[in-house]
Amino acid sequence: MPTVSDDAYVHGYDPRESERLDDQAGALVELLHHDTAYPPGSRVLEAGCGVGAQTVTLAAHSPQAQITSVDVSETSLALARERVSAPNVTFRQADLLRLPFAPASFDHVFVCFVLEHLREPQRALGLLREVLRPGGTITVIEGDHGSTYFHPRSADADAAIACLVELQARAGGDSLIGRRLYPLLDAAGFADVAVDPRVVYVDGGHPELIEAFTRRTFTAMVEGVREPAIAAGLLSAERFDAGIEALRRTAAPDGTFNYTFFKGVAVRPR
Repeated sequence: MPTVSDDAYVHGYDPRESERLDDQAGALVELLHHDTAYPPGSRVLEAGCGVGAQTVTLAAHSPQAQITSVDVSETSLALARERVSAPNVTFRQADLLRLPFAPASFDHVFVCFVLEHLREPQRALGLLREVLRPGGTITVIEGDHGSTYFHPRSADADAAIACLVELQARAGGDSLIGRRLYPLLDAAGFADVAVDPRVVYVDGGHPELIEAFTRRTFTAMVEGVREPAIAAGLLSAERFDAGIEALRRTAAPDGTFNYTFFKGVAVRPR
C-alpha cells in the first residue's frame, strides 16, 4: 500500500520553509479561517498538520474542541510540538493512507495544503471519510498556482512558477489542485459539497500583505525550488533568477499580485 512520504513535499524541511509556512498562516488567518470553528467537545482530526502553522489557529478558534493533529514527518511534528502548547491539541505521527483510528472516530476533519502533495488525493479523502462520523464535516483548503497573476507582467516569472508546478507534478503532487476540490470531494463520497474561492489581492494599499504574502510566502516558495529546477534543466539559472526578480518587482508600490485559494466543506452522508 503506498504511503505519504517526506520526499513528496517539494518545498523541503529546512528552517526557512518553516518560517515561510508561519508567514503564510499569519497572513491568511482572516481570509481562510474567519469561518473555521468547531463546537465545544467535538472531536477534530487535523490531517497533515506539518509544523503546526495551521494548528495554532485551529486551537485558538476552537478552544473547547478536542483536536488530534497528525503528520507523517517526525521532523515536522517536533516543530509543531514546540510551536503549539494549547491543552486541547494532541499530536501523533500517522500516515494519511494508514490512519490508526477506528471508523467514525471524529466529528470533523480539517485538511489544509495537504492534498496537493499526494499521489492519490481522492483515495486519501475516502479514507478520511471513513474516520468521520456520519453527518460529520470535512474542511479542505488548497491553493492553485495557476490562479496567479500580477503586474508588471513577466514571462520569466511565469516560467519560474511553472518550474514549481512541474517539480511538484514529478513528485506525484498537483499544485493546481484547488480547481479540483469539488469533483474530488464528490467522487470521494461526500455530500453537500460547497467550494468557496478565497482571493488574495495585494497592492500598494496593503503593505502588510506585500511583505507577508507576496515576498515571504509566494515568492519565497518559488525561490525555494531554484536548485532542483536548474538541476532538472527546467530553466537556466539566469532566467530563473530573472523570474524571482520579476516577482519581487510586483511588491513595489505600483505593483499588484493576485492568488486564489479554495475552501471546500462537505458532509459524510448519514
